[in-house]
Amino acid sequence: MENLKSSPCDRRRFLKLGLAAAAGLALPVTTWARLPEFKLPERTLSLYNIHTGETLRKAVYWAEGVYVPETLAEINHLLRDHRSNKVKKIDPRLCDLLFALRRRLEEKDPVHIISGYRSPETNAQLRKASSGVAKHSLHMEGKAADISLPGRDLGILRKAALGLKVGGVGYYPKSGFVHVDTGKVRSW
Repeated sequence: MENLKSSPCDRRRFLKLGLAAAAGLALPVTTWARLPEFKLPERTLSLYNIHTGETLRKAVYWAEGVYVPETLAEINHLLRDHRSNKVKKIDPRLCDLLFALRRRLEEKDPVHIISGYRSPETNAQLRKASSGVAKHSLHMEGKAADISLPGRDLGILRKAALGLKVGGVGYYPKSGFVHVDTGKVRSW
C-alpha cells in the first residue's frame, strides 16, 4: 500500500486498472441479464443441421431456473463437427443467444446450423481452404455457430444479432450465413 501513496500517477494508474477490471467483470452478467427474453419461465430451441439433416423441435433447454442437461446433450450432438463426428459441450450461452434471436425475429421455423463445433483438425483444414477462418476460432470451444433462417433476409438476421449486443457477429452474405458467438462484443 505504501507504493500507491508515493505518487499521484501511481494512484491514478491503480484506479484506472481497478475500474477497468471491475467493468470487465460486470459487463457479461449485465449484458446477458438485461435481455427480456431471459425473464421467461422456459427457453426452447428449434434447430436443423443442414449437413446431417437432424432436427430438434421446440426442445426445452432451460426451465425452472436451470439448464436441462438432457436437452443440452441433444444440442451438443446436433452441433457436433459433422466432418469428424466429434461432439463437444456447447456453451449454454450460445443456446441463449440463438433463443433470443428466434424470439426477436418471432421465428417459428428451426435455425439452420451451417457450422457449430469444429475440431481443431477440421478448423485447420478449413483454414487452409479459406482466409476467413480464424486460427483460434470460437467454434473449437463450442462457443460459435454459423446460422441462417431460410426465407429470411440475411441482413435482417445480422441486424437482430447485432441488436442483442452480446458476443460476436460476422456477416457472410456470399456464403449465405451469419456467424454468432459468445465471445467479446464485436462485428465484421
